[in-house]
This record gives sequence, C-alpha cells and structure tokens, in this order.
Amino acid sequence: MSRYRPPRRRGSAYITPEGEQRLRAELHQLWKVERPQVTSAVHEAAKNGDRSENGDYIYGKRRLREIDSRVRFLNKRLEELKVIDRPPDNTDKIYFGAWVNLEDEAGEERRWRIVGPDEFDLGRGLLSMDSPMARSLLGKGVDDEITVHSPSGEKTYYVTAISYSPN
Repeated sequence: MSRYRPPRRRGSAYITPEGEQRLRAELHQLWKVERPQVTSAVHEAAKNGDRSENGDYIYGKRRLREIDSRVRFLNKRLEELKVIDRPPDNTDKIYFGAWVNLEDEAGEERRWRIVGPDEFDLGRGLLSMDSPMARSLLGKGVDDEITVHSPSGEKTYYVTAISYSPN
C-alpha cells in the first residue's frame, strides 16, 4: 500500500488578532521554552552510552522532530495569514469575526463566532469560516433562516442576533 496522501486543501488565510496572539504564544512556547528543555534532556541521555536502547534519547529525538515540524508550520502559516482587526462596514450582515446567536427548531439558543480555520474551537464557541455552518451563515442577517446539512440530517437555525464585539 502506498503512503501517498493527496495534498490537503489550505484553509482560508484570515485570522482574528486573538487567534494570531495564541499562535505566536504557541510558537514562543515551543521554540523558547520546550525545545531547549528537550534538547538538554537529549544531550544528557546521549551521555549514557548506547543510544539504540535508550528510551529517553529515542523519545527526546522524536519530540524534537515534532516540535521542529510544528515550528516550521507555524512560521510559514503566520507569514501568510491576514489579521482582520476591524469590523466590516455593514455590521447588519454576518461576516468574518461576527458573534452570531442562533436558535434551533427546539428553541435552544447558541452563540458562535466566525473565525479562521487555525483558531476554531467548538467548545469555546469559535466556528471555522470554512465549516459548512459558517459558510451558510456568511452574508445572512438577523431573522434569516439557514439550513445546514450534517451527518445526522438537515438542521434549520434562525439568526437572532449579530454583534462584532464579545458582549
């Protein structure tokens, strides 16, 4: 069996200032804090002699590869991202960075923010702009109805509020 994987489609190149800050903090943590610690641990493990059966050495080298890979990705991604730090001219419609209140057919309301693919976190209510729900929301206004196709079937939501500030 081949190890070939088709290239993944690149996510949109937009990010909020908060998302950029989190990515830069992760980059700093990996490069300035974690990598020096792991490098030191690998150096100490290498002093112990036979490296072929040295678990600390093997794990440390693997962790260094993971850190270097993530650092390369973050550096490249941060160069190509465009930070969107101001609301659009028309704040009556849903665009990137909007906080959106949605009500489902059962009357339950949920608040989402449309963000870039590098910063989405469903637990915190951050929805990637490349997701099916966000794509169906973009350009809509208050009282609009959207239908989202999900694995469990079609779901209908109503836009109850749009805001470009977290409150």
